[in-house]
Amino acid sequence: MGWRSVLTGFGLISSALLAQTAAPPTGLLSDVSFQAYTPLSSSAQLMRRLLSPLNAQRLQQRVADSGAALREQPIDLAREHFALYVPAQMPANGYALLVFVPPWNEARVPGNWQAELDAHGVILVTAANAGNDADVLDRREPLALLAAFNVMARYRVDAQRVYVGGFSGGARVAQRVALGYPDLFHGALLDAGSDAIGEQLPPPPRDLLYRFQQDTRLVYLTGDEDAARLEADRRSRLSLKAWCVSRVAVLTLHRTSHALADASALSQALGALEHQPPADPQALEACRSALAARVDAQLDQVQSLIRAGTLAPARDQLVRIDARYGGLAAPRSVALAQALSTPP
Repeated sequence: MGWRSVLTGFGLISSALLAQTAAPPTGLLSDVSFQAYTPLSSSAQLMRRLLSPLNAQRLQQRVADSGAALREQPIDLAREHFALYVPAQMPANGYALLVFVPPWNEARVPGNWQAELDAHGVILVTAANAGNDADVLDRREPLALLAAFNVMARYRVDAQRVYVGGFSGGARVAQRVALGYPDLFHGALLDAGSDAIGEQLPPPPRDLLYRFQQDTRLVYLTGDEDAARLEADRRSRLSLKAWCVSRVAVLTLHRTSHALADASALSQALGALEHQPPADPQALEACRSALAARVDAQLDQVQSLIRAGTLAPARDQLVRIDARYGGLAAPRSVALAQALSTPP
């Protein structure tokens, strides 16, 4: 299936975009504007995929209580600018795509990366004003989604080679986006930044989590002298194992503290993204079953507390379950929250 068929099947691309026939430019492109939106970047989808169910409900309630309306799209593309690097030579099956989330605010492509992007046939796109001081849910994450969608509309991109990555705080955002959008991003490059699923990262709904477990490839790339991020990586990888994710590669930058990957490390990371063995189906199914059993057992405890009339402990337990298991505990967690909020 080609990239146009994939996007059309998702309902993400209009006939007007498909009608574009002019050959798009290649090379380093600065101050690029995009116009097309996708339902994937809507506020509703961002909350469903990136927040735990109960936190999403709380946010919706706060918006409603304020008298404001939830914006359909949090980003106004007319005000946004992006930088692109497009290799002159397109691979036979189409370009790969790396959406890069920076910790800085400039939209720039690292100059020493361009030769490696050429060698691997990878388009890189990055947004302006998407650094660590920008809002994550309302800005950094939807900008990454809109960047991917618009590049895929302009260029022939292999849908199986669409990745998200970042450096430092941007890598943590990239991991969040990869977890919530495994139907778009098939890999994540985590350069000196990562979080733990079930701690900082709430799991998405079950169907998306299962796709992430099976399809998504993750590459950790951190300097051997960057002690804080190495510890964060260790905790992150332990969480991946607990959450049935096995397609993981670990690369080390030697004699390096907290620094952006050099060209050689980027080349290794891109290779690792593309050449990881598939998940073992039997091991994956066994892990999923054990995980589901743990969630059900904890939800059973909440239900027992509610029946016994001990509502405060039930609420506390449910909050912990929602934070740790996120969408995997829904819809049952949502029903129990409703039961706790309904007067007896």
